[in-house]
Amino acid sequence: MAEQDKGFVGVFDSGVGGLTVLGCLVAELPHERFVFFGDSAHAPYGDKPPEEVLELSRRIAASLVDQGAKALVIACNTATSVAAQALRTEYPTIPVIGVEPALKPATLAPQHRRILVMATAATLRLGKFQRLEDRWGADSEVIEVPCVGLADLIEKGDPASPAIHELLERYLGPWRGKVDSVVLGCTHYPLIREQIREVMGDVPLFDGGEGTARETRRRLEAAGLLAPDSQEGSVELRSSIDTPDELAIYQRIFELARR
Repeated sequence: MAEQDKGFVGVFDSGVGGLTVLGCLVAELPHERFVFFGDSAHAPYGDKPPEEVLELSRRIAASLVDQGAKALVIACNTATSVAAQALRTEYPTIPVIGVEPALKPATLAPQHRRILVMATAATLRLGKFQRLEDRWGADSEVIEVPCVGLADLIEKGDPASPAIHELLERYLGPWRGKVDSVVLGCTHYPLIREQIREVMGDVPLFDGGEGTARETRRRLEAAGLLAPDSQEGSVELRSSIDTPDELAIYQRIFELARR
């Protein structure tokens, strides 16, 4: 096995939301070794200027690569929009995979006349989402709902919080019964699927985690970096708030994300 093959897959997000993507990655790639870094000290990224998100992403990526990452997964829609291209330029020898709102599968679903996209204001504002909407949203009415403060509440570690329900009611309640599907445009949002369903009713929810996991497999395979079936997979969780209490929240959220 080549030396680079022995590396790990580095996964990072602004906080706990990327654990939903990590859950999909582990399910798709059970023999890989993963190191997840959540930047909870600076969460959420969606409320920050792009220059700051780029600098934070660069710092995290450099640390993971220096420690032996053979690939990077940006498990954050905002960081993907801001930093993915820069990181691909700066690390041309390793796969850099991002996430994006699952607008494509939503537009390909049988019912796709009106699609609500809930995301951070930054994700909706930046060019990557606008290009995605231009490409796939031509036959649908895409309703953009910036959910300011929602990721921050989820970051506190209680997905069943009444405060989350109140915020969802404020942002999504006016669209209840009026849309065909909801796109979860932030990796934090799959953690509150049940609360979203309570507000929106029985409509399909789309998120990009599984697609990101499949793309990661494809990119690792193409680069000859896929772990052999004989390797035992592992997961290491890290946070920029490096305390036992914070890491316990990460572990609990990760277990929820894998269900």
